[in-house]
Amino acid sequence: MQYLAALDYEHLDNGVFLTSLARSISRQKNVRPILLHGDSEYTERVIQTGVMREEATIRSIKGLNHRLIALLADQGVSTIGINGYQREFITLKNDTLSLDKKFFDSLPGQSALLISTLVLDASNGRPTPVPLTKLALFLRSKLNLRDLFIFSASDADEIFTQEEKPDKVKWSKLDEEYQNVFIPKEFTNFGEPVRLTTARDFDQVPDLSKTSLIH
Repeated sequence: MQYLAALDYEHLDNGVFLTSLARSISRQKNVRPILLHGDSEYTERVIQTGVMREEATIRSIKGLNHRLIALLADQGVSTIGINGYQREFITLKNDTLSLDKKFFDSLPGQSALLISTLVLDASNGRPTPVPLTKLALFLRSKLNLRDLFIFSASDADEIFTQEEKPDKVKWSKLDEEYQNVFIPKEFTNFGEPVRLTTARDFDQVPDLSKTSLIH
């Protein structure tokens, strides 16, 4: 099983969550994880040192890619990290994304893949960040991935056993409170199929019984 998991802004600055996630991925069997990330609160800390926002965002995302690889390695997860612009893997031209599928197919299939949202801007040949949701939808389509996982925004979900969530629910049926508590801000009113889970329960994958399908 090959899947896509999106690591949102808030979770990327949560060391406890990230360690739990890496531990869960290390326990998964017969899967190939593809993890997608953008920037985090670290960008704001870089800006406070006097760096302009554009450069700070790029620096933050690159740094996160390296740190996440190290974190996964600490849990025994062999991971290939790549920023989308490297080797012209993912290119943005006239607001349209394209992907070098041959390069993707050349990557070792036994390793997890960690992709950042820094893609190549064809207009100037420089890296540029794209929204996490946009790149997640693009990769799921281009790589024919069935499952896109997102992680509960509720810290309590990682500590306590919460009341049972629905196995399946439509975006249109989610009330505002549920979205505010459980859905990461970047995915509010996303409207596309995702599987909501926690870092703690993620070790069950490819068993999807501890996930909620929102479609």
